[in-house]
Amino acid sequence: MDTYEIVQGKKLRCGYTTGSCAAAAAKAAAHMLFTQKPVANVRLMTPRGIMLDLEPEDVIIRPDRVTCAIRKDSGDDPDITDGILVYASAEKTKQGICLRGGPGVGRVTRDGLSCPRGGPAINPTPRRMIEEAVRTEAQKAGYTKGLVVTISIPGGEELAARTFNPRLGIEGGLSILGTSGIVDPMSEQALIDTIHTEMNSRKAGGVRHLLAFFGNYGVDFSRDRLHLDISKRVTCSNYVGELLDYAVYEGFEDVLLIGHTGKLIKLAMGIMNTHSRYADGRMEFMALQAMLCGAGRDTGRRIYECTTTDKAVEILIETQLLEPVMTAAAEKIQYYMDQRVHHDIRCGAMMFSNSYGVLAKTPHADELLAVHQKEMGE
Repeated sequence: MDTYEIVQGKKLRCGYTTGSCAAAAAKAAAHMLFTQKPVANVRLMTPRGIMLDLEPEDVIIRPDRVTCAIRKDSGDDPDITDGILVYASAEKTKQGICLRGGPGVGRVTRDGLSCPRGGPAINPTPRRMIEEAVRTEAQKAGYTKGLVVTISIPGGEELAARTFNPRLGIEGGLSILGTSGIVDPMSEQALIDTIHTEMNSRKAGGVRHLLAFFGNYGVDFSRDRLHLDISKRVTCSNYVGELLDYAVYEGFEDVLLIGHTGKLIKLAMGIMNTHSRYADGRMEFMALQAMLCGAGRDTGRRIYECTTTDKAVEILIETQLLEPVMTAAAEKIQYYMDQRVHHDIRCGAMMFSNSYGVLAKTPHADELLAVHQKEMGE
């Protein structure tokens, strides 16, 4: 497709979602079922209002059943689904439209997701697109009985193991996704939506006390060094602000965020998106705080010129300033977390280094940590 967006000064091509692939494949399959003739392309209007002109592949036409596929194109932001074939088969039945998930499409095993438990992981917007597409083809053909549409993705189960699906309770394959039908290059909203989905799943599973991490460093440290059960965790990547906002919205009682110094120290300056392209300031904060705690200009400059937080911590230990600097950082982190949630829920954070262990805890951290340790013992 030839739709572009300007992202970070670059012209990047958009793609289309697995939901659009499934809907286009279903539309083409239904059309060929009624006409018994192959089609060279299929046109699909996406919810975004962008018309797609796609080519069906691997077409098999039989009198009672037609199968074809649409190849996924992720544009200039390719993910693991880029280039996969999304298949749809259409066959006649007595009445209604029955949508099924075939091999490679995940099955929902938990409550709290946008798909019913026990059903295929085909999200509401793609489901509506598929049903509308085949219903329109049936009306054009004057067909008044029912259709069974089955969506499948060869290799989907193997690919799904590399996604969030297993943690969300979606087993056996990929999800059919997409609210707009279009993949925006380098889309942050897709990542935030994944965080929200994981939080929904935890809430539906009875979790009231949220345990959150930036990524694998925090997960590994908490499991191996703190001996926490991390099976009900949420991963927020860089999106701390969105994590806290949604925790309030969903009514969690509290949030404990455990993170490496390189990420968590940014919260001490109120930075709620910790990606380096938005802001850094790690060394500036640590150098300034060290000087406020009595360090001289030379020590401040040494910290300021560090390239890693572990190196800065090494200097703080050397100058016996680690404790006051980390205490000040923890107080600032608590302040900004409380400001973000408007004091509606309790928040806490624990900052660690793989080299030096736990470096700082906000005032509520031990209390919240005890909650998770207690839950492990129940």
